[in-house]
Amino acid sequence: MPNAELLARGRAVRRELVGDVCADKLDREVYTDKHMEKFGDVCQEVLFAQLWTRDGLDLKTRSLITMICDTAQGSTDALALHVRFCRNHGWSEDEIIEGLIHCWPYIGVPRARAALVVATRVFNELQSESASAKQL
Repeated sequence: MPNAELLARGRAVRRELVGDVCADKLDREVYTDKHMEKFGDVCQEVLFAQLWTRDGLDLKTRSLITMICDTAQGSTDALALHVRFCRNHGWSEDEIIEGLIHCWPYIGVPRARAALVVATRVFNELQSESASAKQL
C-alpha cells in the first residue's frame, strides 16, 4: 500500500526532474497497467521522495551522476530520461556532451558513443517540444 505523502512528494520531484510534458507522457504511456503502476509508485516513494531529496547533493549534481551511471552500464533507455533531467536542471548540451566524452577512456568507446547518440536525440526532442509549446 503506497504511502500517500511520500507518493505525492515523489511525484512532484519526478515532475520537477523530467518536466511536465515528459511526466504526463510517462503517466499516459508507461504506468498504465497494474504492474507498472506498482513499480511507478515504489519508484516515486523511494527513489524520488527519499533518495533524490536527501541532503548533501542538489538535483543538478544528482542528475549528472545518474546520467553517467546509465552511460557506464549501457542503459540507453534510462539514459534518455536522465539526459532530460540534466537539461532541466541547468546542464548545458556542451557540458553533457563533455561529461559523456570524458567517460569513454573509463568505460569504452561503444558505450560512450551510444550515450552521445542518445543525448543528441534527446536534445532534438527537447528543442521540438519547446518549439511546439511556443506555438500554443
